[in-house]
Amino acid sequence: MESELRQINPDLLQPSKSFKKPSSGTITINVGGYIYAAQRQTLSKHPGSLLEEMVTGKKPVLHVDSMGNTFIDRDGPIFRHVLNFLRLGELVLPDDFKEVGLLRREADFYRLSELAQALQDWEQQQAGQREPAFLEVTDSHERSQGLRVYCSDNSFIEKVKNRLVQISKSRLDGFPEEFEVSSNIIQFRHFIKSEQGSRLVLKQDSTFLCTLECLKLETVMLALKAGFRLLTSLDSSRGSVVQCEALHFVK
Repeated sequence: MESELRQINPDLLQPSKSFKKPSSGTITINVGGYIYAAQRQTLSKHPGSLLEEMVTGKKPVLHVDSMGNTFIDRDGPIFRHVLNFLRLGELVLPDDFKEVGLLRREADFYRLSELAQALQDWEQQQAGQREPAFLEVTDSHERSQGLRVYCSDNSFIEKVKNRLVQISKSRLDGFPEEFEVSSNIIQFRHFIKSEQGSRLVLKQDSTFLCTLECLKLETVMLALKAGFRLLTSLDSSRGSVVQCEALHFVK
């Protein structure tokens, strides 16, 4: 287990009792139970930061662990990125990094404005590299075809499905599987199954019978709330977005 942890985080070291006596240029600190060692000049690289004040003696050490290491009651694993920023002079994060909010709070705690700015720049860069999501809503006005919803982001398809439920003989059957073409496509071909009396309704209102126009309006409203913007609409001469035969959105 310990070897696996060191592979995940190369800065995670053995407890300080296994260390030889550190030189005056080396600092050992305990951050949330994780032991880190770094050169004094690394931790004091940014004047005015909490770490700089601690290693230079400007701020007295208030807490130590059982081994005598300076103890900081903050998130231990995330400190790896703080320390690497101090060492490298730049922020290096994996593309799938999911703890931006936590790292931002740690940058504020350690008073590292340079890290906070680097994190903001990283977020903007990631947003620029993210592929746009495309949404198409088409209606053939024929019972055999009905309404087709395609989105390259299948999480939006899940939002549409979560808004609808089928009622059959006074029981909720969930979203009808017959409407699912793939994880990216819903094809509403019809609304009454072979069982008489079944109906498709909004989940929040079991008395509201869904029509093609209702489904299209719900999809458009969900798209706008999710940040999609309308690109094109075909046959908009009818004066209503709901009446258009095709709607194209992008985010």
